[in-house]
Amino acid sequence: MNTVLPLLKVERLRMETDGEGVTTLVAAMGCPLSCKYCINAPLLVMTDLVQNVTPEQLLGMVRIDDLYFQATGGGVVFGGGESLLHAEFIREFAKIMPKEWKLTVETSLNVPEDNLRTIMPYVDYYIADIKETDPERYRAYTGMDGERAWNNLKLLADSGLAGKIRVRIPRIPGFNTVEDVKKSAERVSAIGKFDKIELFSYIIR
Repeated sequence: MNTVLPLLKVERLRMETDGEGVTTLVAAMGCPLSCKYCINAPLLVMTDLVQNVTPEQLLGMVRIDDLYFQATGGGVVFGGGESLLHAEFIREFAKIMPKEWKLTVETSLNVPEDNLRTIMPYVDYYIADIKETDPERYRAYTGMDGERAWNNLKLLADSGLAGKIRVRIPRIPGFNTVEDVKKSAERVSAIGKFDKIELFSYIIR
């Protein structure tokens, strides 16, 4: 399979941001959402900085931190943009990476269900930024319908994976309130015992 990833950057030696241990963030291009205050806006459009890499090439790039991964229980984190737009690549990478590494995905979950199912057998941990659970506020902020994200979160919970998911719910000035965020957290809690539900505020500059 000739699967490539439109790679923008690799960030090494991250700690306490992506789950356990030392991690390497692999950031790729592309996202289905158009969030009003996106912190990764350059990842939405192609640039000359993008490098198309195969799973084998990426493995060669991140293997430098193998000892850190194994000593701390860390590994590789796929982000973006939207990591699960590249589900086939993640699956192929997971097949060849050392079994001792942990594989994490950062995702909005607003992708086709088939994309999620493609990676579910291989992912150790999920960081899910669900934005909002109110449909109108979700669309106002992202420009997209949020039902697909919600259904995918339910799929993970119903598949017994809630304990492997950190759900992030932001307070977004001008779009939701502290009370809205609490209501979203309650709705999330009602469908599964997630590893952590993180409430935080965007700082808009």
